[in-house]
Amino acid sequence: MKKHQKFDKKPYFSYHNRDENDGFPRKKKAYGQHFLRKQSVVDHMIAEVKIDENTTIMEIGCGDGFLTESILSQTNCKNLICYEIDPEWAEVVRNKISDPRLEIIEKNILEVEFESLKEKQPLVILANLPYQITFPIFFLFLKHKHLFNEGVVMIQEEVAQKIVSKTGKSYSATSLFLQNHFEFKLLEKVEPGAFSPPPKVFSRLIYFKPKSETLQIPQEENFWKFLKLCFHQPRRTLRNNLVSNHYSLETFSEKFLNSRAQQLSIHDFLEAWSKLI
Repeated sequence: MKKHQKFDKKPYFSYHNRDENDGFPRKKKAYGQHFLRKQSVVDHMIAEVKIDENTTIMEIGCGDGFLTESILSQTNCKNLICYEIDPEWAEVVRNKISDPRLEIIEKNILEVEFESLKEKQPLVILANLPYQITFPIFFLFLKHKHLFNEGVVMIQEEVAQKIVSKTGKSYSATSLFLQNHFEFKLLEKVEPGAFSPPPKVFSRLIYFKPKSETLQIPQEENFWKFLKLCFHQPRRTLRNNLVSNHYSLETFSEKFLNSRAQQLSIHDFLEAWSKLI
């Protein structure tokens, strides 16, 4: 864990014992609003990344500012840019947290022009992600990974396992695609009671960092399409998954065709691909 300078700031406002009748906006299910309430989890997120006076931090969804305030009080970051889709909660945090480093932008993260952030580099991402758009957000990170140094996000436990898996039922073409572009590390598992309202599932902190080098894959776009077909029905053998497509099965070894995709490594697929193209 990286250590940061601690700043002795009193909380801007209280987060505990808050209910839906205290004058604050209601939490909206459509936005996946489950607000973090466990300080030790937030402290862990911040401690895992390197932040100094030149760092701009991106937060996705400020909610009621629980993570936002901790970032500002625990680090000497240059800026904190927070994208919040809900204007009601954006206004709450804007009115309650007075710090010139904080910029709250009312916008859907999936509609953000990331290249406009070039001048803000180096960027670090800290966020409690809306679970229903976790993969679209990660694909955005991938597309613009040259802008980011590293990050820690909260995601659904099942999704975290899918991202890092290298074999078994959680292992997929998406796992391999993301692992080719990022280093991942699972951090602590977080119980539903750490949120308000509690989600129905466990959550997980996951650290990620863009890889400086990725696999050199010939005809890469077509390779990932091929891989997606291999995992189309993971319980079926590759022979059954590929037979109805235009690939010539005679190209592949019997061992490959009789295997299931979840039994093979990225190198196994690359070896098969090299014989195909």
